Amino acid sequence: MKKHFLGLTIPALLAASISVASSAGAQQKLMPAQSEISFTSRQMGVPVSGSFKKFDAQIVFDPKKPELSKVSFTVDLLSTDIGNPETETELKKPGWFNSFKMPTASFTSTSVKALGALSNGKFEFAGKLVIKGISQNIVVPVTLIQAKDNTWVVGSFNLKRLDFKIGDGDWNDVSIVANEVTVNLKLVVTGIAAP
Repeated sequence: MKKHFLGLTIPALLAASISVASSAGAQQKLMPAQSEISFTSRQMGVPVSGSFKKFDAQIVFDPKKPELSKVSFTVDLLSTDIGNPETETELKKPGWFNSFKMPTASFTSTSVKALGALSNGKFEFAGKLVIKGISQNIVVPVTLIQAKDNTWVVGSFNLKRLDFKIGDGDWNDVSIVANEVTVNLKLVVTGIAAP
């Protein structure tokens, strides 16, 4: 059997599920079709990128009172897309995501805070990322960008795949598949007021 890299995570994510408390009372909703969760790792030093095609979030977020916010985000690990069907099949196996048995990764915020002046739109979401039933604390810095009626939430964070037993067994050699994975978020959300 050929060894293929996997693509990892999350997150959340993501990693991930999103939820926050809103002062304006406007319904806040993730627009999945306009959003993207992608990831990049390295196999033998070569960047390998992919994305998750299915994810959802619950959001209640007031940029003027970020401490009241809550966010929860879920990602369908069976929706991993790295442009190689054979590798995507490998990723579903127990040594990687084990996604037939545990198909969902999630992120739930435990705290939200502004980074600097509220007007700069920069925030930090701390919380629990769960993959393969393993929970780790992560911090996700994001920038809010207002665009007409929508808000872009753009952020990036790193995780270590072996912390979640992703690429377990023969694949735990980090000289072959790097331990660090970068997760990028570009989320479009409706109903968030300007900071």
